[in-house]
Amino acid sequence: MRSRVTLVLAIMAVVLGGVLLVPTAYARLASDDSGGGGGGSSSVAAPAPTPPPPPTLAAGPVSVSFKGEFFSWALMDRKTGKISGSSNMTATSSTESMIKAWIVSDYLRQLGDKEPPAAMKEAARLAIIDSNDEAANAVHKAAGGSYKASSSSVPDAVIQRAIKICGLTDTKRGNTKPYTGYWSYTRMSPRDAVRLGDCIADGKAAGPKWTKWVLDQMSKVRGTTAGKDQKPESGGGRWGIIDGLPKSITSQGPVSIKNGWTPIYGDGNWHVNCLAVTSKWSLAVMLRYPIRTGLDYGAKVCASVATQLVTPQPGAALKVPQQPVGKL
Repeated sequence: MRSRVTLVLAIMAVVLGGVLLVPTAYARLASDDSGGGGGGSSSVAAPAPTPPPPPTLAAGPVSVSFKGEFFSWALMDRKTGKISGSSNMTATSSTESMIKAWIVSDYLRQLGDKEPPAAMKEAARLAIIDSNDEAANAVHKAAGGSYKASSSSVPDAVIQRAIKICGLTDTKRGNTKPYTGYWSYTRMSPRDAVRLGDCIADGKAAGPKWTKWVLDQMSKVRGTTAGKDQKPESGGGRWGIIDGLPKSITSQGPVSIKNGWTPIYGDGNWHVNCLAVTSKWSLAVMLRYPIRTGLDYGAKVCASVATQLVTPQPGAALKVPQQPVGKL
């Protein structure tokens, strides 16, 4: 009988010892992790949640109640090179002043490490920030461009280089007399326009010495659509895509832009183009619509496209679903 009681007590001692050992060992481990004496309890902090990526522009649906002859847009993801856009993003329209960013880049690339004459450098600056036509003409000529107002049979070397260097597939000289030879009537698609923006931003257009300078001038474009800023040979061009971007995107870094806009009385339309490029994306919107509608209309369409492509959309943060409240 005594041996049986002794055996039971021994088993209980082992079991109790095991039970007591677990919290004792845990306390010791916790004390070691706390890094100090005192023997107090401690807790393990949960890892900090990974912050979401900053907003950007990404492919998505765009809905515009457009009233006009031509509306097309394209967006390039500059990390992957993928281009998305409207179903007609390969259709073309005249570039107008949007092409000035290429004209300046083409001229400066040919200089290599040399500095241009002061007057020519100023012309290049004004061609971009004020969209000055006479300044652009001077740079175009210095870059080796040709101008034949009534003929498209003579290819413009400046535009031909854009096609070759930037890999443009839809771009061609204008085909409506008497404007076929003028650089602003170069016909380009939004798909090619975003390729052009990427070509300027990645350094192929202006070369290693001048790329940063060109992008900087494009970020400093000034003036609005207001009549006071629109002049016969120049005009305010800071509108459109830039107005559709939230601060959460513009605060990430400079947005380089170059718009093109002209009322063409030959077809009764505003020809409006918006181009913007950052380190992440290149966006182009191209429009033709009745002159009577006004320039503001085109600027707002460009802004609307940009706003709709912002990803994630403002206010689209994760929402915790609410439990239904039952009747008492």
